[in-house]
Amino acid sequence: MRFGSFVEFSMAEGGDPAEAYAKAFSHVDMAEDLGLDTICLAEFHFTPNRVISSPMMVGAAIAGRTKRITIGTSVLVLPLSNPLRVAEEGATLDHVSDGRFEFGVGRSGFQAAYQGYGIPYSESRDRFREALDVITMAWTNERFSYSGEYYSYEDVCVIPKPVQSPHPPIRIAATTNETFPVNGKMGYPLLVGLRTVPLDGVTEQVASYKKAYKEAAHEAPMDVSLRIPVYIAEDREAALTEPEESFMRQFRRLQRRLVEDEQAGAGTAAEMRSERAASIASMTWEDVQREKVAVGTPEMVVEQLSKLREALHLTEVVAEFNAGEMVPPERIERSLRLFCEKVAPELR
Repeated sequence: MRFGSFVEFSMAEGGDPAEAYAKAFSHVDMAEDLGLDTICLAEFHFTPNRVISSPMMVGAAIAGRTKRITIGTSVLVLPLSNPLRVAEEGATLDHVSDGRFEFGVGRSGFQAAYQGYGIPYSESRDRFREALDVITMAWTNERFSYSGEYYSYEDVCVIPKPVQSPHPPIRIAATTNETFPVNGKMGYPLLVGLRTVPLDGVTEQVASYKKAYKEAAHEAPMDVSLRIPVYIAEDREAALTEPEESFMRQFRRLQRRLVEDEQAGAGTAAEMRSERAASIASMTWEDVQREKVAVGTPEMVVEQLSKLREALHLTEVVAEFNAGEMVPPERIERSLRLFCEKVAPELR
């Protein structure tokens, strides 16, 4: 089992972007030194408290200051970019990291970035599929042509090709029921979360992915990664109370974003967002602790993650150490150290 850290490059209101980068890079350095397997980089646009709109560029900076850790995008929002450019940048990052790049992709469940770029969210699914086709063709063919509804290219040659063969691992984020069996049939590694869907619902979704994966008879073993807020302290009471304000802030903000998207959307997607927003709005900290986060002493977190590994067939856990952006730096460092020294070794 592998272990990673999800890094959002968050910034306090009215804060200094330079300070946000310095703190995030310090966290990356510590993760490298402590033996964490992966750094996963978010992508945000038009979000005042995030300074990571270009995860490929940030990934290159991380590659230059590390030697061992895998650098992943989690996730790159494919419909917002020209896929040919993404293919070039991804291959370049694979080179400058000496083959330590993992290409995590998705289409995002929120509409704000699409509105800013002037791209209808209703086109996101088809744009995503076309973009992924273009990128994989660009990486695996000396030259290629492509004609789609949104992207068309004639006899192009992407240089450089990636270091990894046939290309960097591609991991796809999934949240809706219909995407899980589709991803299983295609055989791509999976990224899941528990923020908007109950554990039993995600368990069913992953089961449908597993079924489709087995029916397609893929040779590689199934690969499922979970993104989850994590907080660890040696003292049980401190571990359960200290992260409450910050972690609950993240869930309240998520609920507001779902409501905003519901009001801006229509049809089935809007109905789904409404149901998920209502579910989150009713959650207490006790509810969240039961299945949305992993908090407690090292022993408690090992037990929680063991249960999640069994239910979701996990091969990787990517921890959010500062969900809600209110955890003090010294507590983030303590959590990371305990995660690497006392939790990960019990689950590897």
